[in-house]
Amino acid sequence: MTENKQHNSYTVPNSDNVDLSWKRYILPAIHPEGLKIFGVAALIFIILGIFVPCTMSFTLPLLAFVFYFFRNPPRVTPEGDNLIISPADGIVSNIKYVVPPKEMGLGDEELLRVSIFMSVFNVHVNRAPTSGMVDALTYRPGKFVNIADKDSEDNERQEITIKREDGTKIGFIQIAGLVARRIYCPLKVGENVKKGSVFGMIRFGSRLDVFMPKGVYPKVLPGQVMVAGETVLADLNERK
Repeated sequence: MTENKQHNSYTVPNSDNVDLSWKRYILPAIHPEGLKIFGVAALIFIILGIFVPCTMSFTLPLLAFVFYFFRNPPRVTPEGDNLIISPADGIVSNIKYVVPPKEMGLGDEELLRVSIFMSVFNVHVNRAPTSGMVDALTYRPGKFVNIADKDSEDNERQEITIKREDGTKIGFIQIAGLVARRIYCPLKVGENVKKGSVFGMIRFGSRLDVFMPKGVYPKVLPGQVMVAGETVLADLNERK
């Protein structure tokens, strides 16, 4: 194993194991939750193909899409405990002041909320925006309507609050969309999570909302493309 090299106080990260092969793009890893669905879909399509061969022309593309949808590509999370990282792939649909749900324990004042919309073509695996302990979890069943640019108070959602070591709380919400039918979030209150680590997913089109702590402003703009686990949403050291 090649060790990191240091020069002029800068440590050069080890890049010997970076995967640049075709597999990274054509055969990405699949989230375990997606493997179940892919397995069931594959079985159904195989049976259809055996008894109704003409269906292969459209079942194979559908199976490829199921595989593609549940992909879980590797991500490299920026270093720095002060950084809040995007929990989802997608596009920033809006940034506005909103009073967070009281169950999240973020106070009763308006906080800046960054909303990230995920289409069915985005990676739907969600990653923790910061490191810390899960302080609050609230699941709300609901409807399935378009959430691209609405507050969507009636949609199915999972509210999550992480308390950092410095006491700062970061709240974020998984919201099911028009096609989504299930939010997957196995987190438990008291559990420790690491920034950039996978914590759940939403199936088939959805949104992630992130509440900025008071005095913290996002470093992103509406329409900007987000990459879960990599894009920096905000810097806690730049609090005003």
